[in-house]
Amino acid sequence: MISTTVSEITAETGAVKVFRLRRSDGRPFAPYEAGAHVDVLGPSGITRQFSLCGPPDDTGSHLIAVKREDPSRGGSAALHDDVSMGDELLISQPRNLFRLAPAATRHLLIAAGIGITPLLGMAHHLRRDGSPYRLHYFAGGREKAAFVPLLEGPEFAADVAFHFGLARDAQPPALADALSEADAGTHVYTCGPKEFMHRVVEMATRTLPEDQVHVEHFQPLEPTADSGDAFEVELDTGEVFHVPPGRSIVEVLADAGIDIDTSCREGICGTCVLPVLDGVPDHRDNCLTRKEKAAGDQIATCVSRARTGRLVLEL
Repeated sequence: MISTTVSEITAETGAVKVFRLRRSDGRPFAPYEAGAHVDVLGPSGITRQFSLCGPPDDTGSHLIAVKREDPSRGGSAALHDDVSMGDELLISQPRNLFRLAPAATRHLLIAAGIGITPLLGMAHHLRRDGSPYRLHYFAGGREKAAFVPLLEGPEFAADVAFHFGLARDAQPPALADALSEADAGTHVYTCGPKEFMHRVVEMATRTLPEDQVHVEHFQPLEPTADSGDAFEVELDTGEVFHVPPGRSIVEVLADAGIDIDTSCREGICGTCVLPVLDGVPDHRDNCLTRKEKAAGDQIATCVSRARTGRLVLEL
């Protein structure tokens, strides 16, 4: 974890605060890939994942936007209420499960609400590189949308379309219009509420291959690791462990003194992913892509289980 100091706090909306973080030791950050996120250990002791929404080549600071969730599970409320300028926060190195596709001829970014954060980082990168893109931003109203003045400014205005305050039945036609801009070489990226992303994926894959539609999740899937039959985990060391219903692979291995790196414990961040050497995983995560899940050679050990009686994993 990296110790950072909060150098600036901006209220973007009534529910969204933006925190600018600088390394406490004064050193620069390394550049990161657009779409990356960091783990943030908040004052409540809870770790949450937040997308980096500033320019990826800005080595002087990291920018995260935090929406106060209602009800909060403790992470967002603590950052809103208990963090002030000058306070220190521990963050992880950036990790990226939501990369821009290098082979794309065009990029179509579709955000809803706080889902703008990873897509804003992508827009910064694409603008700098001169890559063709279009950003569509959906929100309940202008007052609920973060970064509007920036996106209306000269850097982004020509490539951004706003969709504010749409009635529920007006959203599908607006999405259809946005997706009509996609040609065969376009990749689509979406982040926002689960229902919104599901609709984008369903509509986009009518004309595009699944591997050209990319989704960023920050909410766990259901069911969790608590449900499902017992199975065995064999490690590449030859050790075998029984994983009963109601316990995760991570928990069982921890009881045996084998610690797997974890962060979110909800199948979101990808920290705990291990290679699968044999057996069929029952994927319950939101960090592996559809293609990675279909390959069956990785598993998020904090939430996923087994469809076969035994999984063989590589530590």
